[in-house]
Amino acid sequence: MTDTVAAFDLGTGGVKAAIFRPDGVCIAEEVVSYETFYPAASRHEQRPQDWWDAICESLSLLLRNPAVDAAAIRAISLSGHSLGCIPLDGEGRLLQAQVPIWSDGRATAEAADFFTRIDPQAWYNTTGNGFPAPLYTVFKAMWLRDNAPEIFARTRTIIGTKDYINLRLTGCIATDPSYASGTGVYDLAAGRYAPELVEAAGLASGLFPRIVASTDVLGEILPEVADRLGLPPGVRVIAGGVDNSCMALGGRTFQEGDAYASMGSSSWITVASGRPLLDERVRPFVFAHVVPEMFISATSIFSSGTSLNWVADTLLSDLRQTARAGGGDFHDALFRLAAEAPAGARGLIFVPTLGGGTSFEGGPAVRGGFVGLDLQHGRADVLRATLEGIALGLRVALDELRRMTAIDDEMIVVGGGARSPFWRQVFADVFDCTLLKTAIDQQAAALGAAALAFVGLGIWPDFQPIRQLHAIEDRSDPATDTKPVYGAALTAYRAAADQQRELAGVLAALREVSR
Repeated sequence: MTDTVAAFDLGTGGVKAAIFRPDGVCIAEEVVSYETFYPAASRHEQRPQDWWDAICESLSLLLRNPAVDAAAIRAISLSGHSLGCIPLDGEGRLLQAQVPIWSDGRATAEAADFFTRIDPQAWYNTTGNGFPAPLYTVFKAMWLRDNAPEIFARTRTIIGTKDYINLRLTGCIATDPSYASGTGVYDLAAGRYAPELVEAAGLASGLFPRIVASTDVLGEILPEVADRLGLPPGVRVIAGGVDNSCMALGGRTFQEGDAYASMGSSSWITVASGRPLLDERVRPFVFAHVVPEMFISATSIFSSGTSLNWVADTLLSDLRQTARAGGGDFHDALFRLAAEAPAGARGLIFVPTLGGGTSFEGGPAVRGGFVGLDLQHGRADVLRATLEGIALGLRVALDELRRMTAIDDEMIVVGGGARSPFWRQVFADVFDCTLLKTAIDQQAAALGAAALAFVGLGIWPDFQPIRQLHAIEDRSDPATDTKPVYGAALTAYRAAADQQRELAGVLAALREVSR
């Protein structure tokens, strides 16, 4: 009987669950979705109970797979979406049914208040927190204090997404450096919470959970939970890590200069290094790596897959119905339609900041749009411009990282978007570098979580086995004939994105009065 581990990637749209053997091979996987709620502008919420239910359901599905032996599972390890703010009382009980997730930007007033006491640049240099400030946990906690005082008065600890699941599994409250580095009060250089930042927020020093190594064993699964889940007693629960860092680990990005591109609901380019890559203008977002003494620095676009889904559902909804009726795959149909349009989409540019942007994109208030729309443009042009706009947005981010550090001309690509040869080619052409599709794509974060378990259990001596798992399945080299087109498109995109940044305040005022 071969020992295995169960790894869960708690993402924005759902949980990806997988069982891995010690050779790193995934023998079974399942995906269970859950809902995001948008009760007001800039408020993005999920229900922790939905996360737990999805964990239970996905594990139940895995255990029905004949390839999976429940008795062989030795550990559970999680990757979780970042910047969570989950309030617990003194007994570790959940105090809110719905909580803000990473993309929730409600805490603008609290961030502004904080920065009357703390210099914003000094804060960034300490924390590496390059997302728009209101997204970080500390400001969400301040919002809770100011807007839900009856709940905050009962709050003793605020934890993150995967840490809530670990609590349900073990009864233990803790986090790891990678997740702690997204709280807004973590000192990257010191490897601990910064007391002066917690004090400036007006929060208690013990509000954030203790920090343990990502590979640490938090404890064994509670007996009653093991019975409910159909697991044997003694299954260990690993501390795990934030999704960005777990995906970097699973995406073979854990040594100096390693890089990968992720194409999902949001998309980013990440570089691993022994120091944080900090820049006052671009403000890359930096997390402590799940790998000790390493950091991941990244630039991103927030609304990539979400923007594509909006365009598809709003402008091309009949295509989904047609694909469903014909038994085909909806996304395959999208890419076939996009391929009917020429590179450059006949001069149509799409800025994909439909859900707001990073600091470099213009912040939470910026919005996206089509620029250059003409009567000649058809559905294929609109769709191709959407795909190209996402790639162009990431190319702008890539150029900034290239300015800060050396990046290899061959880059691994992971995530849902990596499945399409057409979209991979668009990215290769726009990036002007070779993209490698390996045997690991959507499993990258789950593999990273599994690797933490293998090292934590002593089954692996280090993380090097991940490199052998990335067998190259396909490579997309940049095409020479599209180079002039995408050179012009990049210039046009930069101008269009600048225009959207300039319009952000005006459009925000319009949205406010037109509700």
